[in-house]
Amino acid sequence: MKNYVLTTTTIIKKPLSEVFDFFSKAENLNKLTPKEVYFKILTPLPIEMKKGTFIDYKIKLNGIPFVWKTEITEWNPPYKFADNQLVGPYKKWLHEHTFEEINGITHMTDKITYLSKGWILAPFLHWLFVDKKVKQIFEYRETQLNNIFK
Repeated sequence: MKNYVLTTTTIIKKPLSEVFDFFSKAENLNKLTPKEVYFKILTPLPIEMKKGTFIDYKIKLNGIPFVWKTEITEWNPPYKFADNQLVGPYKKWLHEHTFEEINGITHMTDKITYLSKGWILAPFLHWLFVDKKVKQIFEYRETQLNNIFK
Protein backbone atom coordinates (compact mmCIF):
# COMPACT_ATOMS: atom_id res chain seq x y z
CA MET A 1 0.00 0.00 0.00
CA LYS A 2 1.11 3.50 -0.80
CA ASN A 3 2.02 5.96 1.95
CA TYR A 4 0.61 9.44 1.51
CA VAL A 5 2.66 12.48 2.45
CA LEU A 6 1.41 15.97 3.24
CA THR A 7 4.02 18.67 3.74
CA THR A 8 3.09 22.21 4.77
CA THR A 9 5.27 25.15 5.72
CA THR A 10 3.96 27.98 7.86
CA ILE A 11 5.84 31.26 8.18
CA ILE A 12 5.47 32.63 11.72
CA LYS A 13 6.75 36.15 12.32
CA LYS A 14 8.12 35.31 15.75
CA PRO A 15 11.48 33.98 16.93
CA LEU A 16 12.14 30.25 17.00
CA SER A 17 12.33 30.08 20.81
CA GLU A 18 8.81 31.51 21.18
CA VAL A 19 7.30 29.26 18.53
CA PHE A 20 8.95 26.09 19.80
CA ASP A 21 7.90 26.92 23.36
CA PHE A 22 4.29 27.01 22.16
CA PHE A 23 4.62 23.61 20.47
CA SER A 24 6.37 22.08 23.46
CA LYS A 25 3.12 22.36 25.44
CA ALA A 26 0.81 19.54 24.37
CA GLU A 27 -2.28 21.42 25.59
CA ASN A 28 -1.76 24.00 22.83
CA LEU A 29 -2.79 21.36 20.31
CA ASN A 30 -6.36 22.15 21.41
CA LYS A 31 -5.94 25.63 19.89
CA LEU A 32 -4.84 24.18 16.55
CA THR A 33 -7.54 21.55 16.05
CA PRO A 34 -10.94 22.25 14.48
CA LYS A 35 -13.90 22.06 16.88
CA GLU A 36 -15.63 19.38 14.76
CA VAL A 37 -12.78 16.97 15.58
CA TYR A 38 -13.86 17.05 19.28
CA PHE A 39 -10.22 16.80 20.28
CA LYS A 40 -9.53 16.01 23.92
CA ILE A 41 -6.23 15.15 25.61
CA LEU A 42 -6.75 12.28 28.06
CA THR A 43 -3.20 12.24 29.48
CA PRO A 44 -3.01 14.43 32.63
CA LEU A 45 -1.54 17.88 31.97
CA PRO A 46 1.07 19.26 31.95
CA ILE A 47 2.88 16.67 29.86
CA GLU A 48 6.65 16.55 29.90
CA MET A 49 7.61 16.44 26.26
CA LYS A 50 10.63 14.25 25.50
CA LYS A 51 11.53 11.22 23.44
CA GLY A 52 9.45 8.29 24.66
CA THR A 53 6.53 10.38 25.98
CA PHE A 54 3.12 8.79 25.31
CA ILE A 55 0.02 10.96 24.88
CA ASP A 56 -3.58 9.71 24.78
CA TYR A 57 -6.40 11.63 23.07
CA LYS A 58 -10.01 11.26 22.02
CA ILE A 59 -11.15 12.59 18.66
CA LYS A 60 -14.00 12.26 16.18
CA LEU A 61 -13.46 12.08 12.44
CA ASN A 62 -16.57 12.32 10.28
CA GLY A 63 -18.59 11.71 13.45
CA ILE A 64 -16.77 8.47 14.31
CA PRO A 65 -15.05 8.47 17.73
CA PHE A 66 -11.47 7.27 18.04
CA VAL A 67 -8.94 6.83 20.79
CA TRP A 68 -5.57 8.10 19.60
CA LYS A 69 -2.27 7.25 21.28
CA THR A 70 0.97 8.79 20.10
CA GLU A 71 4.59 8.49 21.10
CA ILE A 72 7.14 11.27 20.81
CA THR A 73 9.78 9.45 18.77
CA GLU A 74 12.16 12.36 18.30
CA TRP A 75 12.75 15.41 20.53
CA ASN A 76 15.42 17.88 19.45
CA PRO A 77 14.46 21.34 20.82
CA PRO A 78 14.10 23.87 19.32
CA TYR A 79 14.59 22.39 15.85
CA LYS A 80 12.54 19.23 15.52
CA PHE A 81 10.23 16.74 17.09
CA ALA A 82 8.21 13.84 15.75
CA ASP A 83 5.25 11.82 16.93
CA ASN A 84 4.04 8.44 15.77
CA GLN A 85 0.52 7.07 16.11
CA LEU A 86 0.47 3.80 18.06
CA VAL A 87 -3.34 3.49 18.21
CA GLY A 88 -5.81 5.53 16.21
CA PRO A 89 -7.77 6.14 13.05
CA TYR A 90 -4.89 5.60 10.64
CA LYS A 91 -2.97 2.51 9.67
CA LYS A 92 0.13 4.73 9.79
CA TRP A 93 0.66 8.30 11.00
CA LEU A 94 4.08 9.86 11.46
CA HIS A 95 4.14 13.62 12.04
CA GLU A 96 7.48 15.41 11.84
CA HIS A 97 7.67 19.05 12.96
CA THR A 98 10.76 21.03 11.96
CA PHE A 99 11.56 24.63 12.86
CA GLU A 100 14.09 27.01 11.33
CA GLU A 101 14.64 30.68 12.15
CA ILE A 102 15.62 33.02 9.32
CA ASN A 103 16.11 36.70 10.24
CA GLY A 104 13.94 36.39 13.36
CA ILE A 105 11.10 34.64 11.51
CA THR A 106 10.28 30.98 12.10
CA HIS A 107 9.66 28.62 9.21
CA MET A 108 7.74 25.65 10.60
CA THR A 109 7.32 22.59 8.42
CA ASP A 110 4.89 19.77 9.13
CA LYS A 111 5.48 16.53 7.26
CA ILE A 112 2.82 13.90 7.77
CA THR A 113 3.34 10.42 6.37
CA TYR A 114 0.12 8.48 6.67
CA LEU A 115 -1.88 5.55 5.41
CA SER A 116 -5.62 5.03 5.67
CA LYS A 117 -7.22 1.99 7.21
CA GLY A 118 -9.75 0.06 5.19
CA TRP A 119 -7.88 -2.83 3.62
CA ILE A 120 -8.74 -3.00 -0.09
CA LEU A 121 -11.05 0.03 0.27
CA ALA A 122 -8.27 2.18 1.75
CA PRO A 123 -7.39 3.99 -1.51
CA PHE A 124 -11.06 4.79 -2.13
CA LEU A 125 -11.58 5.97 1.46
CA HIS A 126 -8.44 8.08 1.19
CA TRP A 127 -9.72 9.71 -1.99
CA LEU A 128 -13.27 10.15 -0.68
CA PHE A 129 -12.67 11.34 2.91
CA VAL A 130 -9.23 11.07 4.43
CA ASP A 131 -7.17 13.24 2.09
CA LYS A 132 -9.68 16.11 2.31
CA LYS A 133 -9.96 15.86 6.09
CA VAL A 134 -6.20 15.84 6.69
CA LYS A 135 -5.75 18.87 4.41
CA GLN A 136 -8.63 20.71 6.13
CA ILE A 137 -7.12 20.10 9.56
CA PHE A 138 -3.75 21.48 8.51
CA GLU A 139 -5.31 24.48 6.72
CA TYR A 140 -7.17 25.25 9.96
CA ARG A 141 -3.93 24.84 11.89
CA GLU A 142 -2.16 27.38 9.68
CA THR A 143 -5.00 29.89 10.10
CA GLN A 144 -4.92 29.45 13.88
CA LEU A 145 -1.14 29.86 14.01
CA ASN A 146 -1.43 33.09 12.03
CA ASN A 147 -4.03 34.34 14.54
CA ILE A 148 -2.04 33.28 17.62
CA PHE A 149 1.28 34.71 16.45
CA LYS A 150 0.12 38.08 15.08
